[in-house]
Parts: sequence; structure tokens; C-alpha cells
Amino acid sequence: MIEDDAVTLQRVRAGDDTAFALLVRRYEPKLRAYVAQMVGLEEEARDLVQEAFIRAWKHLDQYDSTYRFSTWLFRIAHNLAIDHLRRNRRLMVSLDLGEDEEGDTMQLDLPDPGRGPLATLANRELAAAMAREIAGLPAAYRELVILRHFVGLAYNEIAELKKLPLGTVKNKLFRAHSVLREALEGYLSQLGGTV
Repeated sequence: MIEDDAVTLQRVRAGDDTAFALLVRRYEPKLRAYVAQMVGLEEEARDLVQEAFIRAWKHLDQYDSTYRFSTWLFRIAHNLAIDHLRRNRRLMVSLDLGEDEEGDTMQLDLPDPGRGPLATLANRELAAAMAREIAGLPAAYRELVILRHFVGLAYNEIAELKKLPLGTVKNKLFRAHSVLREALEGYLSQLGGTV
């Protein structure tokens, strides 16, 4: 059975040096996924997540236990990611695509041997279209979509993290999903509905 965060935090405050490591193992994957979606680079996300845990450790005395620890931790990581983006505004270039000697675009990842080439292409194109559409959402919608679908937070956790009413979170996600659905339906119709 997984120990409750409150119990783990009591152990940390009592001087148990291993207890904080439990919190790191519990939240690092979701936190890294969230930050990576925000900053766009996995390596930078790892550094920012590490910094978030260091800040949480150093400022544990400032944690208000009326809120979830995960919410506080995500808020720290969110603020670090925003600061990082402000400091490092730059043109992002995808390294997933390259060009061959003739200048034609080529995919650098290996195909899945269990799928046919048409299905692989259709899924790759759909994933690219979805990523473009998510990136094109207004920032407030995009972040909620990332928190819900890439990080896996529940609606109430998102509301707590973003300090928004639960109804507002649900409404904004509904709107974001509607925009994405409409955009991707057009894309799927171009493919002939073959995904």
C-alpha cells in the first residue's frame, strides 16, 4: 500500500532522510512529463524537475498542509518552467525530422515492425497533427490539456493546482476538446477516415 503524502512528510520532518526520496520517486515521472510538455526538451525538463525537488526540500517549512503536496510541488515546477521559458525565448527546431542529401524531409525514428507502412504513416501524421493543434491552442487551454492528458491529473487536482474553480477547469477542457475534435475531424476526413 502506498503511504499517504502527509505521513511521508511527517517522516521527512522527523528527520527520516529516505522519506523525501519516496516523494521524488512518486512524483518525478508525472512532473517531468508536465515540464517537458511546457519547455519542449526532455533534458531541460529533467534539470527543472530536479530544481523543483531541491526547492521543495529547502522550503518544506513553507508548505501549507491544507493543500495537497503534489499541488504545491507542481506549482513550484510550473513557476520554474515559466521562468525558464522567459529567460530562454528562442526558436524551437525539431530534431525528430532531418533532410537527406536531396533536401527531402525524412523521419529519423525507426518504424514499428508490427505495423504496416500505411498505418504507421497515418498514425505518425495524426500524432503530428494533434501535436500541432495542441500547440496552437490558447495557452490556458493548452496547459490544461497537458495536465489532464499527458500528466494524468484529475480535474480536481488541476483546479487545485491552477487555483481555478472546478467548473471552470471542466468548461475550459470541454472547449479545448471541442476545438481539437473539430480540427482533427477535418484532418481525418482528408485521410479518408483511416486511423
